[in-house]
Amino acid sequence: MKPLLIKLKRIGRSPGFQAPAYMSHGASGMDLHAALEAPVSLAPGARELIPCGFSMEIPEGYEAQVRPRSGLAIKYGVTCLNSPGTIDHDYRGEIKVILANFGQELFAIQAGDRIAQMVIQKVERAAIELVDEIEATARGEGGFGSTGH
Repeated sequence: MKPLLIKLKRIGRSPGFQAPAYMSHGASGMDLHAALEAPVSLAPGARELIPCGFSMEIPEGYEAQVRPRSGLAIKYGVTCLNSPGTIDHDYRGEIKVILANFGQELFAIQAGDRIAQMVIQKVERAAIELVDEIEATARGEGGFGSTGH
C-alpha cells in the first residue's frame, strides 16, 4: 500500500527541529519535536505554545490530529490542551502544540524533545438538514454518565 504523501516545509533554523516520524513499525502517530531556540520551563498549572519548526501540506480529504504522548502524561502530568487538536488540510502556518503541566513539578522542555504525536485521518464532510423531528432511541436525551460508570 502506497503511503499518503505529506509535504513538509521547515521554518527557521532551530537546532531542535526534527521532522515528524513514526517511532515503531506499528505506530499510529508520528512524534512531534520541540523546535526551540532555548529551553522552556513549564510550571505546574501553566501552559505554553511550543513550536515544531515546520508547516505542511495535507491532501484534501484529510486532517492531522495532535495528541498527547502517554509517557509524558503518566510520568510528569504533561499533556496537550485542545486534544485532539485538529490541523485542517488548508492550514499552512507553523505547527505548534499547546502543552499544559498538570503535574506537581516544574517541567523543562528542551530543543528536540518529543512533545506530542500527530495522526493523519481521513475526513468525511457532512451535509446538514434542518428538520422538525429526529428519530427516537432507547437512550433518548441521557448523557454525561447516563449509560453507567
